[in-house]
Amino acid sequence: MSRSFDIIRALVRGHSTVPPVGPNGDSTADAEPPATDPSAESPPAQSIAAATKMTPVQVILVALGTIAFLYFARPVILPIFMACVAGMALKPLIRWLSYCHIPPALSAGVVLILLVSGVAIGFLQLGRPALTWMNEVPQHMTELRQRIQKISPRIARFNAAAAAVSNLGAEDENKKTTVVEVKSSRVPTGFINWTGTFLAGIGETLVLLYLLLASGDLFLQKLVRVTPTLRNKKSAVGISHEIQQNISNYLFSVSLINIGLGLIVSGGLYFMSVPNAAMWGMLVALLNFVPYFGPVVGISLMAAVGLLTFDNLWQAVLPPGWYLLLHLLEANLITPVLLGRRFTLNPVVIFVSLIFWTWLWGVPGALLSVPLLVSIKVVCDRVPAMSSVSELFSR
Repeated sequence: MSRSFDIIRALVRGHSTVPPVGPNGDSTADAEPPATDPSAESPPAQSIAAATKMTPVQVILVALGTIAFLYFARPVILPIFMACVAGMALKPLIRWLSYCHIPPALSAGVVLILLVSGVAIGFLQLGRPALTWMNEVPQHMTELRQRIQKISPRIARFNAAAAAVSNLGAEDENKKTTVVEVKSSRVPTGFINWTGTFLAGIGETLVLLYLLLASGDLFLQKLVRVTPTLRNKKSAVGISHEIQQNISNYLFSVSLINIGLGLIVSGGLYFMSVPNAAMWGMLVALLNFVPYFGPVVGISLMAAVGLLTFDNLWQAVLPPGWYLLLHLLEANLITPVLLGRRFTLNPVVIFVSLIFWTWLWGVPGALLSVPLLVSIKVVCDRVPAMSSVSELFSR
């Protein structure tokens, strides 16, 4: 009987051989092991942990290598990030359609078609006045300069002095040898290449988004399957669901807020008799997705629109004043109430993240800065070793 218990004990401990039997038929597994050479023993756990622990220099090198990889691989990485964030935002809608017994592939196609159709119709209806206005930008700039000089004579005198200084420099340059410049057609070629790259990136994002939505929870199931322990499986599922829920709630809430802001701004501009009020409202809604920088650009555009539309200074201040009032109300009252304390991130961290991702990926990086920051904070909240980073991100 003791022999059987010794075999089970050995199998549980992971031994592949049966314990030896003594001369009397008893097992010798419980006997003291023979003395071994101390130098042949395996290193202790503390030594292994110390060997695998990264030094600060190694951490910095890994971080710099990751940043360089994200920068140079942005044509490949950026569509993946865009599709993943969009997929997390649309996943609750796919799950709701699955409750109606609609296959994920069909529901993903319907959602994607509706999304692309809505965006295309909006840009077609509001993009025409935008293209017309952009074609008249030189004329608008000249008119804006004249309006500013008319409103403020000091600025006119300063511009006259600057023009006189530039004319003196031009006269000195004319006395020198004339330099012949040969203009090339690189700008149209560069614009065509940029447009092709942009359209290719949009196509890759849409295809990958459809595949992510149609696959359902396949990747989460694969992640749980390869995770070794039950505790890690539960942690992976919890982190995935929390990131998906937070990003979906954030993007859905912010989209509703920005659409409402754009409608109210366009309504106020319409009653002020500002041309293309719907276009400016849509532009304000899009700019409001970018923290800090978006509202600043929006107020500047509203100030230019006011100066181009009205002759009096007090009337020209109405469009930017209206947008500034609504933005302050939205940023300090509406957004905190709708989002609550779930997204109370440190404003300094948000600003630094915005600068970093804008430098790394441009405008798409600015749009992804807050969702990526929310995802990182969720991971830091769930991992005890990164609790200090989570505390740094919190307000």
